[in-house]
Amino acid sequence: MSNSHLKTLEQLFAHPTSHNIHWRDVVRMLEAHGATCTETKQDHLKVILGAHEMTFRIPHGSHALESDHEIAAIRRFLRQCGLEPVGHSH
Repeated sequence: MSNSHLKTLEQLFAHPTSHNIHWRDVVRMLEAHGATCTETKQDHLKVILGAHEMTFRIPHGSHALESDHEIAAIRRFLRQCGLEPVGHSH
């Protein structure tokens, strides 16, 4: 995993929740792990990684993920896919 992908993963699992995570950085990290990411007509992103699938809203304006709920959902998805920062446990 590249340093930038590792930084994005660590930001997603940070406590308190980071609100400076660019959604395109999340997409790049997921794609680096083999995910298929597709923008839908409803301004959402559909992500498929292995047998797991999720959809999240693409933020507008700042382009940063802002919703704690959305970040928590992405965190859960990453855990299901076996992607967590080294030494992190929930």
